[in-house]
Amino acid sequence: NRMRVLLSRALAPVARVSRPAPSSLAARSPHPAPRADPARRSGRPFRASPGPAASSTGAMQVHQFPCLSDNYAFLLHDPATGATAVVDTPEVAPIEAALRETGWKLTHILNTHWHADHTGGNAELKARHGCVVVGPRGERKGADAIPGVDVSVGQDDIVNIGSIEAKVLDVPGHTAGHVAYHFATHSKVFVGDTLFAMGCGRLFEGDAATMWRSIQKIMALPRDTAVYCAHEYTLANARFAVTVDPENEALRKRLLETERARDAGTPTVPTTVGLELETNPFCRPASLGIRALLGMAGATDAEVFAETRRRKDAF
Repeated sequence: NRMRVLLSRALAPVARVSRPAPSSLAARSPHPAPRADPARRSGRPFRASPGPAASSTGAMQVHQFPCLSDNYAFLLHDPATGATAVVDTPEVAPIEAALRETGWKLTHILNTHWHADHTGGNAELKARHGCVVVGPRGERKGADAIPGVDVSVGQDDIVNIGSIEAKVLDVPGHTAGHVAYHFATHSKVFVGDTLFAMGCGRLFEGDAATMWRSIQKIMALPRDTAVYCAHEYTLANARFAVTVDPENEALRKRLLETERARDAGTPTVPTTVGLELETNPFCRPASLGIRALLGMAGATDAEVFAETRRRKDAF
């Protein structure tokens, strides 16, 4: 049976969810963390695309904006109830600016993992807005890893932001307890640092086999699912991808499109499941071309994935 985590503001925190008392966690400082993926920097400007950043599919509205040097944060809004969540809290000032721009009131924080560039604003935002903090239960430090956590979640739990429902996916590898939030009705998934456009997160707290299983879980979603990853690493990822999959015409075309987008300062996030299946080498270890180039024709998919990740680490 799935545990339903009902998080409409009037009902939260929920007694049926075992969690530490919020008062003991609200002032906890974020843990320091390594950069999520110290990819080569392109030197191109990191800014939002011109014009409105809010988009909607059905009821849920999404407002995407940059934080820090290369992070993205996302406001998710339910017009029916007024509930608004932010996915991860890299930096308080841009989140507050996005709330003022949209006129939305913050009711929830959804953390994907414990790294400081994803939880750094939790304590301040919770103190200002009284919002409910939701985070993964499976991190090595458990609930203590997520500053201000009220509700800890894992695989198949359901999170409600007003009338909008998300299913939690356990996607460990980058960290031990990393989760993603899948809004199936709205064809969107927020994957943190597990999957990037034409890339994937570094293996800080998991092995390659674990990360490959996590990526398979995301790639099993419908092809038109919009994938919201947490960093603008696409150009560096694309330049690596063509070194292991050079005969992939769709990949070469996407590299050119990405170069043009980044020259213009246009975000390359979100991507889609279908596009990653076609162009992301970390989603394509079964590719005969990749296997031939790596000299791994008889290897398992997990072994090919591991070698691809090793080469990316050294790229």
